[in-house]
Amino acid sequence: PAMPGSRCPRPALPILRWLPRYSRAWLPLDLLAGLAVGLTTVPQALAYAELAGLPLQYGLYSSFMGCFVYCFLGTAKDVTLGPTAIMSLLVSSYAFHEPVYAVLLTFLSGCIQLAMGLLHLGFLLDFISCPVIKGFTSAASITISFNQIKNILGLQGIPRQFFLQVYETLRRIGETRAGDAVLGLTCLAALTGLRAMKSRLPQAAPAEPLAVRISYLIVWISATARNALVVLFAGLVAYSFQVMGSQPFRLTGSIPQGLPAFWPPPFSLAAPNGTVPFQSMVEVGAGGCSAPSCVCWVPALPDWILPSQDMGVGLAVVPLMGLLETIAIAKAFASQNGYRIDPNQELLALGVANVLGSFVSSYPITGSFGRTAVNAQSGVCTPAGGLVTGALVLLSLAYLTSLFYYIPKAALAAVIISAVVPMFDAGIFRTLWRVKRLDLLPLCVTFLLCFWEVQYGIVAGVLVSGILLLYSIARPPIKVSEGAVLLVQPGSCLHFPAVEHLRDSVCSRALAASPPRSVILDCCHVSSIDYTVVVGLAELLQELRRHGLSLAFCGLKDPVLQVLLSADLEGFRHFPSWEEA
Repeated sequence: PAMPGSRCPRPALPILRWLPRYSRAWLPLDLLAGLAVGLTTVPQALAYAELAGLPLQYGLYSSFMGCFVYCFLGTAKDVTLGPTAIMSLLVSSYAFHEPVYAVLLTFLSGCIQLAMGLLHLGFLLDFISCPVIKGFTSAASITISFNQIKNILGLQGIPRQFFLQVYETLRRIGETRAGDAVLGLTCLAALTGLRAMKSRLPQAAPAEPLAVRISYLIVWISATARNALVVLFAGLVAYSFQVMGSQPFRLTGSIPQGLPAFWPPPFSLAAPNGTVPFQSMVEVGAGGCSAPSCVCWVPALPDWILPSQDMGVGLAVVPLMGLLETIAIAKAFASQNGYRIDPNQELLALGVANVLGSFVSSYPITGSFGRTAVNAQSGVCTPAGGLVTGALVLLSLAYLTSLFYYIPKAALAAVIISAVVPMFDAGIFRTLWRVKRLDLLPLCVTFLLCFWEVQYGIVAGVLVSGILLLYSIARPPIKVSEGAVLLVQPGSCLHFPAVEHLRDSVCSRALAASPPRSVILDCCHVSSIDYTVVVGLAELLQELRRHGLSLAFCGLKDPVLQVLLSADLEGFRHFPSWEEA
Protein backbone atom coordinates (compact mmCIF):
# COMPACT_ATOMS: atom_id res chain seq x y z
CA PRO A 1 0.00 0.00 0.00
CA ALA A 2 1.07 3.55 -0.60
CA MET A 3 -0.22 6.97 0.31
CA PRO A 4 -2.57 7.96 -2.49
CA GLY A 5 -2.05 11.05 -4.54
CA SER A 6 -4.73 12.85 -6.55
CA ARG A 7 -4.65 14.93 -9.66
CA CYS A 8 -6.23 18.33 -10.07
CA PRO A 9 -6.99 20.50 -7.60
CA ARG A 10 -5.40 19.12 -4.48
CA PRO A 11 -6.28 20.32 -0.95
CA ALA A 12 -3.89 22.91 0.43
CA LEU A 13 -3.35 20.94 3.64
CA PRO A 14 -1.43 17.74 2.82
CA ILE A 15 -3.24 15.64 5.46
CA LEU A 16 -6.51 16.20 3.58
CA ARG A 17 -5.00 14.49 0.53
CA TRP A 18 -4.82 11.09 2.24
CA LEU A 19 -6.98 11.17 5.41
CA PRO A 20 -10.39 11.00 3.64
CA ARG A 21 -9.16 7.87 1.81
CA TYR A 22 -7.55 6.26 4.86
CA SER A 23 -8.02 2.50 4.77
CA ARG A 24 -8.48 0.29 7.80
CA ALA A 25 -5.88 -2.06 6.31
CA TRP A 26 -3.24 0.66 6.65
CA LEU A 27 -3.74 1.08 10.42
CA PRO A 28 -1.72 -1.95 11.66
CA LEU A 29 1.14 -1.12 9.29
CA ASP A 30 1.24 2.51 10.44
CA LEU A 31 1.14 1.39 14.09
CA LEU A 32 3.97 -1.11 13.56
CA ALA A 33 6.11 1.43 11.68
CA GLY A 34 5.50 4.14 14.29
CA LEU A 35 6.48 1.74 17.07
CA ALA A 36 9.64 0.60 15.25
CA VAL A 37 10.72 4.20 14.60
CA GLY A 38 9.91 5.14 18.20
CA LEU A 39 12.14 2.37 19.58
CA THR A 40 14.93 3.76 17.38
CA THR A 41 14.20 7.41 18.22
CA VAL A 42 14.39 7.31 22.02
CA PRO A 43 17.95 5.96 22.43
CA GLN A 44 19.17 8.05 19.46
CA ALA A 45 17.63 11.18 20.96
CA LEU A 46 19.59 10.69 24.18
CA ALA A 47 22.79 10.03 22.23
CA TYR A 48 22.37 13.00 19.89
CA ALA A 49 21.75 15.38 22.80
CA GLU A 50 25.09 14.23 24.21
CA LEU A 51 26.68 14.95 20.82
CA ALA A 52 25.08 18.41 20.74
CA GLY A 53 26.57 19.17 24.16
CA LEU A 54 23.14 19.61 25.78
CA PRO A 55 21.44 17.89 28.75
CA LEU A 56 20.03 14.58 27.53
CA GLN A 57 16.38 15.48 28.02
CA TYR A 58 16.69 18.01 25.20
CA GLY A 59 17.12 15.15 22.75
CA LEU A 60 13.70 13.83 23.78
CA TYR A 61 12.20 17.35 23.76
CA SER A 62 13.33 17.58 20.12
CA SER A 63 11.88 14.24 19.03
CA PHE A 64 8.10 14.54 19.15
CA MET A 65 6.96 17.88 17.70
CA GLY A 66 8.37 17.11 14.24
CA CYS A 67 6.44 13.80 14.18
CA PHE A 68 3.13 15.53 14.89
CA VAL A 69 3.66 18.49 12.55
CA TYR A 70 4.84 16.34 9.64
CA CYS A 71 1.71 14.21 9.89
CA PHE A 72 -0.35 17.31 8.99
CA LEU A 73 2.03 19.15 6.65
CA GLY A 74 4.39 16.56 5.13
CA THR A 75 4.06 15.20 1.60
CA ALA A 76 6.25 12.06 1.93
CA LYS A 77 4.78 9.10 3.80
CA ASP A 78 8.20 7.76 4.88
CA VAL A 79 9.99 10.84 6.23
CA THR A 80 10.47 11.32 9.97
CA LEU A 81 11.69 14.59 11.49
CA GLY A 82 13.82 14.79 14.61
CA PRO A 83 17.36 15.26 15.89
CA THR A 84 20.13 13.87 13.68
CA ALA A 85 23.87 13.39 14.00
CA ILE A 86 24.76 16.17 11.54
CA MET A 87 22.32 18.67 13.06
CA SER A 88 23.60 17.81 16.54
CA LEU A 89 27.16 18.46 15.36
CA LEU A 90 26.12 21.87 14.03
CA VAL A 91 24.23 22.70 17.24
CA SER A 92 27.32 21.86 19.30
CA SER A 93 29.19 24.46 17.22
CA TYR A 94 26.65 27.28 17.23
CA ALA A 95 24.67 26.88 20.49
CA PHE A 96 27.79 26.95 22.74
CA HIS A 97 26.50 23.95 24.76
CA GLU A 98 23.81 26.23 26.22
CA PRO A 99 20.13 25.11 25.94
CA VAL A 100 18.96 28.73 25.75
CA TYR A 101 21.01 29.35 22.62
CA ALA A 102 19.95 26.00 21.10
CA VAL A 103 16.24 26.78 21.54
CA LEU A 104 16.66 30.30 20.10
CA LEU A 105 18.59 28.82 17.16
CA THR A 106 15.64 26.44 16.59
CA PHE A 107 13.14 29.30 16.45
CA LEU A 108 15.22 31.49 14.14
CA SER A 109 16.10 28.55 11.86
CA GLY A 110 12.41 27.64 11.65
CA CYS A 111 11.49 31.22 10.72
CA ILE A 112 14.11 31.22 7.94
CA GLN A 113 12.91 27.85 6.63
CA LEU A 114 9.29 28.99 6.79
CA ALA A 115 10.12 32.17 4.85
CA MET A 116 12.00 30.16 2.22
CA GLY A 117 9.00 27.87 1.79
CA LEU A 118 6.52 30.76 1.50
CA LEU A 119 8.76 32.57 -1.01
CA HIS A 120 9.43 29.35 -2.98
CA LEU A 121 13.20 29.68 -2.48
CA GLY A 122 13.88 25.96 -2.35
CA PHE A 123 15.77 26.25 -5.65
CA LEU A 124 18.68 27.83 -3.72
CA LEU A 125 19.49 24.37 -2.38
CA ASP A 126 20.21 23.25 -5.94
CA PHE A 127 23.41 25.32 -5.81
CA ILE A 128 24.85 22.94 -3.22
CA SER A 129 26.30 20.23 -5.45
CA CYS A 130 26.48 16.52 -4.71
CA PRO A 131 30.31 16.55 -4.24
CA VAL A 132 29.92 19.27 -1.58
CA ILE A 133 27.23 17.28 0.22
CA LYS A 134 29.28 14.07 0.04
CA GLY A 135 32.40 15.86 1.27
CA PHE A 136 30.51 17.35 4.21
CA THR A 137 28.73 14.14 5.25
CA SER A 138 31.91 12.06 4.94
CA ALA A 139 33.90 14.53 7.05
CA ALA A 140 31.04 14.75 9.54
CA SER A 141 31.01 10.96 9.83
CA ILE A 142 34.69 10.95 10.83
CA THR A 143 34.37 13.99 13.10
CA ILE A 144 31.30 12.68 14.93
CA SER A 145 32.73 9.19 15.31
CA PHE A 146 36.00 10.45 16.75
CA ASN A 147 34.08 12.83 19.00
CA GLN A 148 32.54 9.77 20.64
CA ILE A 149 35.82 7.89 21.13
CA LYS A 150 36.29 9.77 24.41
CA ASN A 151 33.06 8.28 25.75
CA ILE A 152 33.98 4.81 24.51
CA LEU A 153 37.30 5.11 26.37
CA GLY A 154 35.80 6.87 29.40
CA LEU A 155 37.95 10.01 28.98
CA GLN A 156 36.88 13.46 30.20
CA GLY A 157 38.00 17.00 29.41
CA ILE A 158 38.68 16.36 25.69
CA PRO A 159 38.40 19.58 23.58
CA ARG A 160 35.79 19.91 20.83
CA GLN A 161 38.05 21.05 17.96
CA PHE A 162 38.87 17.99 15.83
CA PHE A 163 42.67 18.25 15.63
CA LEU A 164 43.01 19.07 19.34
CA GLN A 165 40.61 16.22 20.02
CA VAL A 166 42.79 13.74 18.13
CA TYR A 167 45.93 14.99 19.89
CA GLU A 168 44.43 14.91 23.40
CA THR A 169 42.79 11.51 22.91
CA LEU A 170 46.02 9.92 21.75
CA ARG A 171 48.01 11.66 24.49
CA ARG A 172 45.69 10.46 27.25
CA ILE A 173 44.86 7.03 25.89
CA GLY A 174 46.65 5.55 28.89
CA GLU A 175 43.84 6.92 31.12
CA THR A 176 41.28 4.67 29.40
CA ARG A 177 38.68 3.19 31.76
CA ALA A 178 38.60 -0.56 31.11
CA GLY A 179 34.90 -0.93 31.94
CA ASP A 180 33.75 1.78 29.53
CA ALA A 181 36.05 0.52 26.77
CA VAL A 182 34.89 -3.10 27.04
CA LEU A 183 31.20 -2.15 27.22
CA GLY A 184 31.46 0.42 24.41
CA LEU A 185 33.23 -1.96 22.02
CA THR A 186 30.79 -4.76 22.89
CA CYS A 187 27.81 -2.51 22.13
CA LEU A 188 29.43 -1.38 18.89
CA ALA A 189 30.04 -4.98 17.82
CA ALA A 190 26.45 -5.92 18.69
CA LEU A 191 25.01 -2.99 16.71
CA THR A 192 27.20 -3.83 13.71
CA GLY A 193 26.17 -7.48 13.83
CA LEU A 194 22.46 -6.68 14.11
CA ARG A 195 22.70 -4.20 11.21
CA ALA A 196 24.43 -6.81 9.04
CA MET A 197 21.87 -9.43 10.05
CA LYS A 198 18.99 -7.18 9.01
CA SER A 199 20.54 -6.39 5.64
CA ARG A 200 20.91 -10.12 4.89
CA LEU A 201 17.56 -11.22 6.32
CA PRO A 202 15.49 -13.02 3.61
CA GLN A 203 11.81 -12.15 3.29
CA ALA A 204 9.53 -14.75 4.87
CA ALA A 205 6.96 -15.98 2.36
CA PRO A 206 3.29 -16.26 3.47
CA ALA A 207 3.41 -19.98 2.59
CA GLU A 208 6.14 -20.60 5.18
CA PRO A 209 5.17 -22.44 8.42
CA LEU A 210 3.96 -20.28 11.29
CA ALA A 211 7.09 -20.98 13.35
CA VAL A 212 9.31 -19.71 10.53
CA ARG A 213 7.28 -16.52 10.16
CA ILE A 214 7.34 -15.88 13.91
CA SER A 215 11.11 -16.45 13.98
CA TYR A 216 11.49 -14.02 11.08
CA LEU A 217 9.40 -11.42 12.94
CA ILE A 218 11.47 -11.78 16.13
CA VAL A 219 14.74 -11.40 14.26
CA TRP A 220 13.39 -8.45 12.24
CA ILE A 221 12.16 -6.64 15.38
CA SER A 222 15.46 -7.30 17.17
CA ALA A 223 17.48 -5.93 14.26
CA THR A 224 15.18 -2.94 13.71
CA ALA A 225 15.07 -1.98 17.40
CA ARG A 226 18.78 -2.76 17.87
CA ASN A 227 19.53 0.64 19.42
CA ALA A 228 16.89 0.16 22.10
CA LEU A 229 17.98 -3.43 22.79
CA VAL A 230 21.67 -2.55 23.12
CA VAL A 231 20.95 0.45 25.37
CA LEU A 232 18.61 -1.69 27.49
CA PHE A 233 21.26 -4.41 27.79
CA ALA A 234 23.94 -1.87 28.77
CA GLY A 235 21.60 -0.27 31.30
CA LEU A 236 20.87 -3.64 32.93
CA VAL A 237 24.60 -4.39 33.15
CA ALA A 238 25.27 -0.99 34.76
CA TYR A 239 22.36 -1.46 37.20
CA SER A 240 23.68 -4.89 38.18
CA PHE A 241 27.07 -3.40 39.06
CA GLN A 242 25.34 -0.59 40.99
CA VAL A 243 23.42 -3.13 43.07
CA MET A 244 26.68 -4.96 43.83
CA GLY A 245 28.20 -1.73 45.14
CA SER A 246 30.63 -0.88 42.32
CA GLN A 247 30.27 1.10 39.10
CA PRO A 248 32.92 0.70 36.36
CA PHE A 249 30.98 2.85 33.87
CA ARG A 250 30.31 6.56 33.42
CA LEU A 251 26.52 6.84 33.58
CA THR A 252 24.08 9.23 31.96
CA GLY A 253 22.82 10.40 35.33
CA SER A 254 19.52 11.98 36.34
CA ILE A 255 17.16 13.20 33.64
CA PRO A 256 14.23 15.43 34.69
CA GLN A 257 10.93 13.59 34.47
CA GLY A 258 7.87 15.08 32.78
CA LEU A 259 6.91 16.89 29.61
CA PRO A 260 8.54 20.21 28.69
CA ALA A 261 6.55 23.37 29.35
CA PHE A 262 4.93 24.99 26.30
CA TRP A 263 6.62 28.37 26.45
CA PRO A 264 7.93 30.91 23.90
CA PRO A 265 11.65 30.63 23.07
CA PRO A 266 13.96 32.93 25.05
CA PHE A 267 14.90 36.23 23.41
CA SER A 268 17.16 37.29 26.26
CA LEU A 269 19.30 35.56 28.85
CA ALA A 270 19.57 36.35 32.55
CA ALA A 271 23.22 36.57 33.61
CA PRO A 272 24.74 37.35 37.03
CA ASN A 273 25.77 40.85 35.90
CA GLY A 274 22.67 41.76 33.94
CA THR A 275 20.51 40.62 31.04
CA VAL A 276 21.91 39.46 27.72
CA PRO A 277 19.78 41.09 24.97
CA PHE A 278 18.66 39.31 21.82
CA GLN A 279 21.15 41.09 19.54
CA SER A 280 24.08 40.10 21.75
CA MET A 281 22.91 36.48 21.90
CA VAL A 282 22.96 36.28 18.12
CA GLU A 283 26.33 38.06 17.77
CA VAL A 284 28.14 36.34 20.63
CA GLY A 285 30.53 34.39 18.44
CA ALA A 286 32.22 36.88 16.12
CA GLY A 287 34.47 38.38 18.72
CA GLY A 288 31.53 39.68 20.74
CA CYS A 289 29.54 42.79 19.97
CA SER A 290 30.66 46.37 20.28
CA ALA A 291 27.67 47.53 22.30
CA PRO A 292 28.45 48.69 25.84
CA SER A 293 25.94 46.17 27.21
CA CYS A 294 28.22 43.38 26.01
CA VAL A 295 30.99 44.35 28.37
CA CYS A 296 28.93 43.77 31.47
CA TRP A 297 27.83 40.23 30.71
CA VAL A 298 30.44 38.42 28.60
CA PRO A 299 32.85 37.77 31.51
CA ALA A 300 30.03 36.13 33.47
CA LEU A 301 29.31 33.49 30.80
CA PRO A 302 31.03 30.09 30.74
CA ASP A 303 34.37 29.94 28.94
CA TRP A 304 33.03 27.80 26.07
CA ILE A 305 30.55 30.54 25.10
CA LEU A 306 33.30 33.04 24.46
CA PRO A 307 34.28 33.74 20.85
CA SER A 308 35.03 30.51 19.05
CA GLN A 309 32.00 30.38 16.76
CA ASP A 310 29.42 32.81 15.44
CA MET A 311 25.74 32.08 15.97
CA GLY A 312 25.12 34.49 13.08
CA VAL A 313 26.88 32.05 10.75
CA GLY A 314 24.80 29.27 12.27
CA LEU A 315 21.65 31.09 11.15
CA ALA A 316 22.79 30.49 7.57
CA VAL A 317 24.30 27.00 7.92
CA VAL A 318 21.74 25.31 10.21
CA PRO A 319 18.54 26.14 8.24
CA LEU A 320 20.13 25.29 4.89
CA MET A 321 21.56 21.97 6.05
CA GLY A 322 18.23 21.12 7.67
CA LEU A 323 16.37 21.81 4.42
CA LEU A 324 18.98 19.97 2.40
CA GLU A 325 18.75 16.81 4.52
CA THR A 326 14.95 16.80 4.59
CA ILE A 327 14.40 17.38 0.87
CA ALA A 328 17.16 14.98 -0.20
CA ILE A 329 15.69 12.22 2.00
CA ALA A 330 12.11 12.94 0.87
CA LYS A 331 13.10 12.88 -2.82
CA ALA A 332 15.11 9.67 -2.43
CA PHE A 333 12.31 7.71 -0.73
CA ALA A 334 9.56 9.21 -2.91
CA SER A 335 11.44 8.12 -6.03
CA GLN A 336 12.09 4.67 -4.56
CA ASN A 337 8.43 4.14 -3.60
CA GLY A 338 6.80 5.73 -6.64
CA TYR A 339 5.17 8.92 -5.39
CA ARG A 340 5.92 12.63 -5.68
CA ILE A 341 6.65 15.29 -3.09
CA ASP A 342 6.21 19.05 -3.03
CA PRO A 343 9.63 20.57 -2.09
CA ASN A 344 8.14 23.90 -1.02
CA GLN A 345 5.60 22.13 1.18
CA GLU A 346 8.49 20.19 2.73
CA LEU A 347 10.18 23.52 3.54
CA LEU A 348 6.99 24.75 5.20
CA ALA A 349 6.60 21.54 7.21
CA LEU A 350 10.18 21.71 8.50
CA GLY A 351 9.89 25.43 9.27
CA VAL A 352 6.66 24.99 11.23
CA ALA A 353 8.12 21.98 13.07
CA ASN A 354 11.15 23.99 14.19
CA VAL A 355 9.13 27.09 15.14
CA LEU A 356 6.67 25.05 17.23
CA GLY A 357 9.50 22.86 18.52
CA SER A 358 11.19 25.92 20.01
CA PHE A 359 8.10 26.34 22.23
CA VAL A 360 8.83 22.92 23.81
CA SER A 361 12.61 23.46 24.22
CA SER A 362 13.64 21.58 21.08
CA TYR A 363 16.96 22.09 19.36
CA PRO A 364 16.95 22.24 15.50
CA ILE A 365 15.59 19.14 13.78
CA THR A 366 15.59 17.82 10.24
CA GLY A 367 14.82 14.65 8.30
CA SER A 368 16.56 11.53 9.59
CA PHE A 369 17.78 9.10 6.94
CA GLY A 370 18.18 6.17 9.35
CA ARG A 371 14.74 6.50 10.96
CA THR A 372 13.11 7.21 7.58
CA ALA A 373 14.64 3.95 6.30
CA VAL A 374 13.19 2.08 9.31
CA ASN A 375 9.81 3.69 8.59
CA ALA A 376 9.87 2.62 4.94
CA GLN A 377 11.08 -0.90 5.67
CA SER A 378 8.33 -1.29 8.26
CA GLY A 379 5.73 -0.78 5.54
CA VAL A 380 4.35 2.60 6.64
CA CYS A 381 1.39 3.70 4.51
CA THR A 382 0.82 7.33 5.57
CA PRO A 383 2.48 10.02 7.72
CA ALA A 384 0.13 8.92 10.54
CA GLY A 385 2.90 6.57 11.70
CA GLY A 386 4.60 9.68 13.11
CA LEU A 387 1.77 10.09 15.63
CA VAL A 388 2.72 6.74 17.20
CA THR A 389 6.41 7.70 17.28
CA GLY A 390 5.66 11.07 18.89
CA ALA A 391 3.37 9.45 21.46
CA LEU A 392 6.07 6.92 22.39
CA VAL A 393 8.57 9.75 22.99
CA LEU A 394 6.04 11.60 25.19
CA LEU A 395 5.40 8.41 27.20
CA SER A 396 9.16 8.01 27.69
CA LEU A 397 9.42 11.58 28.98
CA ALA A 398 6.45 11.16 31.29
CA TYR A 399 7.27 7.77 32.83
CA LEU A 400 10.67 6.32 31.85
CA THR A 401 13.28 9.03 32.46
CA SER A 402 14.18 7.62 35.89
CA LEU A 403 15.30 4.42 34.13
CA PHE A 404 17.66 6.37 31.86
CA TYR A 405 19.90 7.15 34.85
CA TYR A 406 21.73 3.82 34.44
CA ILE A 407 22.44 4.08 30.72
CA PRO A 408 26.26 4.13 30.27
CA LYS A 409 27.67 6.93 28.12
CA ALA A 410 29.75 4.34 26.27
CA ALA A 411 26.54 2.66 25.04
CA LEU A 412 25.16 5.98 23.73
CA ALA A 413 28.50 6.63 22.03
CA ALA A 414 28.23 3.24 20.31
CA VAL A 415 24.72 4.15 19.08
CA ILE A 416 26.04 7.39 17.55
CA ILE A 417 29.07 5.76 15.90
CA SER A 418 26.89 2.98 14.48
CA ALA A 419 24.52 5.61 13.03
CA VAL A 420 27.14 7.84 11.38
CA VAL A 421 29.72 5.37 10.03
CA PRO A 422 27.52 4.50 6.99
CA MET A 423 27.52 8.22 6.10
CA PHE A 424 31.18 7.95 5.04
CA ASP A 425 31.17 7.26 1.32
CA ALA A 426 34.64 6.06 0.35
CA GLY A 427 33.43 5.06 -3.11
CA ILE A 428 32.59 8.65 -4.11
CA PHE A 429 36.29 9.46 -4.59
CA ARG A 430 36.73 6.55 -6.99
CA THR A 431 33.45 7.32 -8.77
CA LEU A 432 34.32 10.98 -9.38
CA TRP A 433 37.81 10.04 -10.56
CA ARG A 434 36.15 7.81 -13.17
CA VAL A 435 33.21 10.10 -14.09
CA LYS A 436 34.50 13.69 -13.82
CA ARG A 437 37.78 14.39 -12.06
CA LEU A 438 37.15 18.13 -11.79
CA ASP A 439 34.34 17.40 -9.31
CA LEU A 440 36.96 16.02 -6.94
CA LEU A 441 38.04 19.62 -6.29
CA PRO A 442 34.90 20.79 -4.40
CA LEU A 443 34.66 17.36 -2.77
CA CYS A 444 38.20 17.49 -1.36
CA VAL A 445 38.00 21.18 -0.41
CA THR A 446 34.79 20.57 1.54
CA PHE A 447 36.03 17.33 3.08
CA LEU A 448 39.34 18.76 4.34
CA LEU A 449 38.07 22.14 5.57
CA CYS A 450 35.17 20.57 7.48
CA PHE A 451 37.78 19.10 9.85
CA TRP A 452 38.77 22.67 10.69
CA GLU A 453 35.29 24.19 10.98
CA VAL A 454 32.07 22.91 9.41
CA GLN A 455 30.95 26.27 8.04
CA TYR A 456 34.31 26.90 6.34
CA GLY A 457 34.11 23.57 4.56
CA ILE A 458 30.55 24.09 3.30
CA VAL A 459 31.12 27.71 2.20
CA ALA A 460 34.42 26.87 0.50
CA GLY A 461 32.90 23.88 -1.28
CA VAL A 462 29.94 25.94 -2.53
CA LEU A 463 32.32 28.69 -3.72
CA VAL A 464 34.51 26.21 -5.61
CA SER A 465 31.43 24.59 -7.18
CA GLY A 466 30.15 28.06 -8.09
CA ILE A 467 33.43 29.01 -9.72
CA LEU A 468 33.41 25.81 -11.78
CA LEU A 469 29.79 26.51 -12.78
CA LEU A 470 30.55 30.11 -13.75
CA TYR A 471 33.61 29.01 -15.71
CA SER A 472 31.47 26.61 -17.76
CA ILE A 473 29.05 29.48 -18.47
CA ALA A 474 31.86 31.87 -19.38
CA ARG A 475 33.66 29.31 -21.58
CA PRO A 476 30.99 27.26 -23.36
CA PRO A 477 32.19 24.65 -25.86
CA ILE A 478 32.41 26.12 -29.37
CA LYS A 479 32.59 23.78 -32.37
CA VAL A 480 34.21 25.26 -35.50
CA SER A 481 33.91 23.52 -38.89
CA GLU A 482 36.01 24.81 -41.78
CA GLY A 483 34.85 24.88 -45.40
CA ALA A 484 34.02 27.60 -47.91
CA VAL A 485 32.76 29.48 -44.89
CA LEU A 486 33.46 29.02 -41.20
CA LEU A 487 30.57 27.25 -39.39
CA VAL A 488 30.65 28.16 -35.69
CA GLN A 489 28.31 26.32 -33.31
CA PRO A 490 28.15 27.25 -29.59
CA GLY A 491 27.42 24.16 -27.54
CA SER A 492 25.16 25.85 -24.98
CA CYS A 493 23.35 29.08 -24.14
CA LEU A 494 25.15 32.38 -24.56
CA HIS A 495 25.30 34.59 -21.50
CA PHE A 496 27.25 37.81 -21.06
CA PRO A 497 30.44 36.25 -19.59
CA ALA A 498 30.79 34.13 -22.75
CA VAL A 499 30.51 36.83 -25.41
CA GLU A 500 34.21 37.84 -25.40
CA HIS A 501 35.24 34.19 -25.64
CA LEU A 502 32.91 33.76 -28.65
CA ARG A 503 34.24 36.90 -30.36
CA ASP A 504 37.86 35.87 -29.85
CA SER A 505 37.18 32.34 -31.17
CA VAL A 506 35.35 33.58 -34.27
CA CYS A 507 37.79 36.37 -35.15
CA SER A 508 40.93 34.32 -34.55
CA ARG A 509 39.72 31.45 -36.77
CA ALA A 510 38.07 33.59 -39.49
CA LEU A 511 40.96 36.03 -39.91
CA ALA A 512 43.71 33.41 -39.54
CA ALA A 513 42.31 31.30 -42.36
CA SER A 514 43.90 31.63 -45.79
CA PRO A 515 42.09 33.33 -47.38
CA PRO A 516 39.97 34.88 -44.54
CA ARG A 517 36.47 33.42 -44.50
CA SER A 518 32.99 34.64 -43.73
CA VAL A 519 31.19 33.09 -40.75
CA ILE A 520 27.88 31.32 -40.19
CA LEU A 521 26.86 31.25 -36.51
CA ASP A 522 24.70 28.17 -35.88
CA CYS A 523 22.56 28.98 -32.81
CA CYS A 524 20.56 25.74 -32.66
CA HIS A 525 21.69 25.14 -29.03
CA VAL A 526 21.14 28.75 -27.91
CA SER A 527 17.75 29.23 -26.22
CA SER A 528 18.28 32.72 -24.75
CA ILE A 529 20.65 35.70 -24.92
CA ASP A 530 21.00 38.90 -22.94
CA TYR A 531 21.72 42.51 -23.87
CA THR A 532 25.48 42.19 -23.40
CA VAL A 533 25.52 39.31 -25.90
CA VAL A 534 23.57 41.45 -28.39
CA VAL A 535 26.16 44.24 -28.02
CA GLY A 536 28.99 41.72 -28.48
CA LEU A 537 27.40 40.28 -31.63
CA ALA A 538 26.96 43.81 -33.05
CA GLU A 539 30.67 44.49 -32.46
CA LEU A 540 31.54 41.14 -34.07
CA LEU A 541 29.48 42.05 -37.16
CA GLN A 542 31.32 45.39 -37.45
CA GLU A 543 34.75 43.84 -36.96
CA LEU A 544 34.20 41.20 -39.67
CA ARG A 545 32.74 43.83 -42.02
CA ARG A 546 35.90 45.95 -41.62
CA HIS A 547 37.86 42.98 -42.99
CA GLY A 548 35.43 42.50 -45.86
CA LEU A 549 33.79 39.44 -44.29
CA SER A 550 30.16 38.70 -43.42
CA LEU A 551 28.39 37.07 -40.48
CA ALA A 552 25.12 35.21 -40.92
CA PHE A 553 22.96 33.46 -38.33
CA CYS A 554 21.07 30.19 -38.65
CA GLY A 555 19.04 27.88 -36.45
CA LEU A 556 17.72 30.77 -34.34
CA LYS A 557 15.02 29.86 -31.85
CA ASP A 558 12.06 32.25 -31.65
CA PRO A 559 13.03 34.00 -28.37
CA VAL A 560 16.59 34.63 -29.65
CA LEU A 561 15.35 35.78 -33.07
CA GLN A 562 12.91 38.23 -31.49
CA VAL A 563 15.68 39.76 -29.36
CA LEU A 564 18.03 40.16 -32.34
CA LEU A 565 15.30 41.64 -34.56
CA SER A 566 14.36 44.09 -31.80
CA ALA A 567 18.00 45.18 -31.54
CA ASP A 568 17.96 46.18 -35.25
CA LEU A 569 21.57 45.09 -35.86
CA GLU A 570 23.19 46.59 -38.96
CA GLY A 571 23.88 43.86 -41.52
CA PHE A 572 21.92 41.22 -39.60
CA ARG A 573 20.99 38.18 -41.74
CA HIS A 574 19.47 34.89 -40.65
CA PHE A 575 18.48 31.61 -42.30
CA PRO A 576 16.51 28.58 -41.06
CA SER A 577 19.55 26.29 -41.48
CA TRP A 578 23.20 26.56 -42.41
CA GLU A 579 22.66 24.75 -45.74
CA GLU A 580 20.38 27.59 -46.89
CA ALA A 581 22.92 30.19 -45.79
